[in-house]
Amino acid sequence: MIRIGKGIAVATLALALAGCGKKDEAAKTDAPTGTASASTAAPVAAPAGQDWTTTIVATPEGGFRMGNPNAPVKLVEYASLTCPHCAAFANESADKVENYVRKGTVSWEFRTFVLNAIDISASLLARCQGPEPFFKLVEQTYAEQHNWALKYQNLTEADTKRIGALPEDQQFAEIAKLGGLDQFYGARGLPAAKAQACLTDKASRDTLIALRDRGTNQDGVTGTPTFIVNGKIAEDTYDWTALEPKLKAAGG
Repeated sequence: MIRIGKGIAVATLALALAGCGKKDEAAKTDAPTGTASASTAAPVAAPAGQDWTTTIVATPEGGFRMGNPNAPVKLVEYASLTCPHCAAFANESADKVENYVRKGTVSWEFRTFVLNAIDISASLLARCQGPEPFFKLVEQTYAEQHNWALKYQNLTEADTKRIGALPEDQQFAEIAKLGGLDQFYGARGLPAAKAQACLTDKASRDTLIALRDRGTNQDGVTGTPTFIVNGKIAEDTYDWTALEPKLKAAGG
């Protein structure tokens, strides 16, 4: 059994691509909710020579935020890198969210919600180079999820036991290697030595666990993806059809 900080454990590394949490069945609905506001905020110009989509910072909560820090609509997304519904949203809608961010009326904060040991490894690598490349790396990770995630389907119980017997600071580096995640992020500019440092850094792992705990205990996250608009969970919202009216209604 592999333990992920503070008592979170997984009995196997096999990745169940069918589910991300309690919201899986509800995610099948395509009925939009909410209505657009008639008083949508006017676009806000970014600083000279800049684009709000390139304004990306780490947040005190542990996420990464893209966009105007004073945007009237603050979108928070809790998502898992191994969640297929999260990948579907990213693949279909990331550019659409960025269009709102570019206007300066919406900011978009991504808070990683780890579900398993593979999530920990992927998230440590996605965050390793800091805020600037984070959103593009997440976008690329989701675009290729169907490829890299399948590599974990063939892992055996012996693989799990072998990794579980390693010291904790070595487990996530081995998980990344088995799925080719080290090479995936290496091809996207992450040096091998830096990747190893991030994968073995306890403080980085603790940040991910704390962010997951915050989502569960403070923000009411019960499944992924979860969207929060101006501090309120967007109920029954799992795709762009449902999310966009709520951004508009809030003034996006």
